[in-house]
Amino acid sequence: MNLLEHGAVIGAALIVTWAVTPLVRLVGGRLGVVAHAGGRHVHTGSIPRVGGVAMFVGFAAAMIVRLAGERLWGWRPVLSEGGMLVLGVFGALAIMFAVGLLDDVLELRPGHKFLGQLAAALVAYWAGARIDFVGDPLGGGIIMLGLLSIPVTLLWMTGFANVINLIDGLDGLAAGVSAIAAVSLMLLAEQSNQALAALFAAALVGACLGFLRYNFHPASVFMGDSGALFLGFTLSCIALLGVMKSVAAITLVVPLLIIGVPVFDTLSAIVRRRRHGRPIQEADRGHIHHRLLGRGFNQRQTVLIIYVWSIALAVGGYAMRWVPVTYKIVTFLVLAGLSGLMAYWLGLLEAAHHDDE
Repeated sequence: MNLLEHGAVIGAALIVTWAVTPLVRLVGGRLGVVAHAGGRHVHTGSIPRVGGVAMFVGFAAAMIVRLAGERLWGWRPVLSEGGMLVLGVFGALAIMFAVGLLDDVLELRPGHKFLGQLAAALVAYWAGARIDFVGDPLGGGIIMLGLLSIPVTLLWMTGFANVINLIDGLDGLAAGVSAIAAVSLMLLAEQSNQALAALFAAALVGACLGFLRYNFHPASVFMGDSGALFLGFTLSCIALLGVMKSVAAITLVVPLLIIGVPVFDTLSAIVRRRRHGRPIQEADRGHIHHRLLGRGFNQRQTVLIIYVWSIALAVGGYAMRWVPVTYKIVTFLVLAGLSGLMAYWLGLLEAAHHDDE
């Protein structure tokens, strides 16, 4: 896939998302699907939270442009010869998007919402997006997972979806972090000759950039669960279809490092809540973005700091895929150490205010 094809896909997703977002914002406001100020939210007023609809439409439009290129302009066949893998994975993405949209509009019960996420993950697994093996870190070669492939893959997919959802707390944060991760995964997939993963990543980059026009501070629309779950789930599928095709033992670490900030934030929240006797699922104001705001940074500065952190981790993840083993270990330790210092400085493991306080 050459630069022209990538550019067309990114451009299509960007332009369509950019064009559709104002309409989606208007409809969301009219229907009362809005985020109100208060609690963990740091915005003022009521803001429509159905921007994920525009992102999904932009992503789908990029797929149409890609298919047109293959049929009319002689592009390499990726979608047209992808068969059930393409149909199944795109269907799974649509299911995850629909689950998020239903939650935005109807506020699903947590159990129902999770069942919907599992359904999307099972469809993707059935289509062929799965973790069948992991690299053996000791003896080389691979370790076949067998039946464990199912729970491991489902955990991977739902975990990715929810860590992006959890970090979606400031204007432009989730969309920007997802775009950074998608760029890194796109490059890795392209260099590994995994064309479908590279295509999905390019479309995701365009959708995120088009949406950021309206979502960066001061945001006039939020992506909602329809956007956050869709972004996280798509990133998980891209990782499975691209980076995870390698037999290298480091393969599992690379995607986790590329989306390291949301993963780190989620793990910190789990440890923090257990440490202070709070239920793991209970929301609080102790996330990375809350802590940075508490340090005196404004919204834009906080988001830009997290962008820089995300870029550093993404570059590290990209580098770890190719460099010799010694450099992999050094890179990981340096990035982990810096993230640990950041956690200490921000007090991520210290008690946080909760919505009922």
